[in-house]
Amino acid sequence: MLIADNQKKILNLLSDGEFHSGAELAEALGVTRSAVWKHLNGLDSLGIRHAAVSGKGYRLSHPIELLHSDSILAALDSETRALVSRLEIHDQIDSTNTYLSQLARQNALSGYVCLAERQIAGKGRRGRQWVSPYGSNILLSILWRFQQGPAAISALSLAVGVAVIRALRRLGIDNAGLKWPNDIFSEGKKLGGILIEVAGENEGPCYAVTGLGLNLFLPEEEAGSIEQPWTDLNRIADGQPIGRNRLVGELIGQIIPVLAGFERTGLAAYLDEWREYDCLRGEWASVFIGTQQFDGTLEGIDAQGFLLMRDAEDKLRAFASGEVSFRRPFP
Repeated sequence: MLIADNQKKILNLLSDGEFHSGAELAEALGVTRSAVWKHLNGLDSLGIRHAAVSGKGYRLSHPIELLHSDSILAALDSETRALVSRLEIHDQIDSTNTYLSQLARQNALSGYVCLAERQIAGKGRRGRQWVSPYGSNILLSILWRFQQGPAAISALSLAVGVAVIRALRRLGIDNAGLKWPNDIFSEGKKLGGILIEVAGENEGPCYAVTGLGLNLFLPEEEAGSIEQPWTDLNRIADGQPIGRNRLVGELIGQIIPVLAGFERTGLAAYLDEWREYDCLRGEWASVFIGTQQFDGTLEGIDAQGFLLMRDAEDKLRAFASGEVSFRRPFP
């Protein structure tokens, strides 16, 4: 196990961000004050920092709210709760997407939800690593089965993006938008990403594992390997506290109905809303497909979810896939 039970108890006790004396923590855990000190120092390896002040006790440098299944499920309405076949929370996992893909091949049911406090092999687009300090961000994957084959859900990630923005807006986060095809952005910086992995028959049943990585609190020292501008909800929420369990509940509550209804509604049900949240429209950018580069002004998406770009010769191109890079920074 990544983290000892007593360390978890300490984190829960310190989650209020206040100072707690060593004697208080020792009594609550039924251990010595020396053992409390050792447990706290052991958390440093996970990037969990604390302050120790004589006469006051211990306090986390940044409060951490660990995930609890009961709190998450309680945030769901009865219809969505009925669609959750199982919810698991892992202290540490290679990748929530990889884990659910393995279970899918063993006939796991739709609505299987996997969360992790930390990933050690989390995946972003094109195999990039997803930075993941312990207990600080959202690492969520959901398995869903479809009957019509992969082609019928080709634009699913766009609809899931709409669901994520809906969840954030329900929490008062109005300054987040969507960057085609799978990114959550705020003020020109990456806030999160969606990765959907599909397997199954070309014309028959298939499954999709929808993964979401969302930055809630990302310390500067942990983000040194990130190669693009980034942000987190802690920075863009203007000091408004956002509970991880409530956030996860809102995300699941918005994403699962999208998954459950997508074969029936398709992208059409989300197209106008996606365009409303589009933070690329009107930007001059480059689209890379392999070694090819296309430059122009982005003009949103078409009815299929393809990215539209108008080049310098006024030619309109549509892209089903590609990597988008901005030629100039956001204001």
